[in-house]
Amino acid sequence: MTEPPATPKDRADEKLIMDSGDIARALTRIAHEIVERNKGVQDVALVGIRTGGVHLAHRLVKRIHIIEGAQVPIGELDITLYRDDLALLKNQPVLRKTSVPFDLADKVVVLVDDVLFTGRTIRAAMDGLMDLGRPGEIQLAVLIDRGHRQLPIKATYIGKNLPTSREEKVQVLLEEYGEDDRVVISKP
Repeated sequence: MTEPPATPKDRADEKLIMDSGDIARALTRIAHEIVERNKGVQDVALVGIRTGGVHLAHRLVKRIHIIEGAQVPIGELDITLYRDDLALLKNQPVLRKTSVPFDLADKVVVLVDDVLFTGRTIRAAMDGLMDLGRPGEIQLAVLIDRGHRQLPIKATYIGKNLPTSREEKVQVLLEEYGEDDRVVISKP
């Protein structure tokens, strides 16, 4: 009898950090924290950073709607042209769609990303936002904060703090990618 193929949860080189229930609870908590910190969502908008942050932002908007009964504006931001390592890349980066269909002026913009690592992605995202308008405030929501900052960036809302080594790889796998929702960590 042959054994079934290994699932990602069974692979020796990967460790399951969060399953679908953990991710759902973390996003629900973050949604409540956004509502509480901003005393409602009247001037709040969410902008997801491509690609994982976009999916998480959409999930947060749904949860906020359930909590507050209000529809929060949502945008999608591609930071490719704002990266500080473009000259170092071997292949030409793929540009994706940026869509922020609302005025940023005086809004509390919650940037949403899946993993916060060095802070360089967030710096690029803030540059991209500023080219689109001048928000009243920028907050940051991340599912995973793994440390190792190279820039003085701190998340406002964190699903899970996950101390890692620089060599480890953190992956947020989502249904939107055709995966089971989970966060895994692997060594190179």
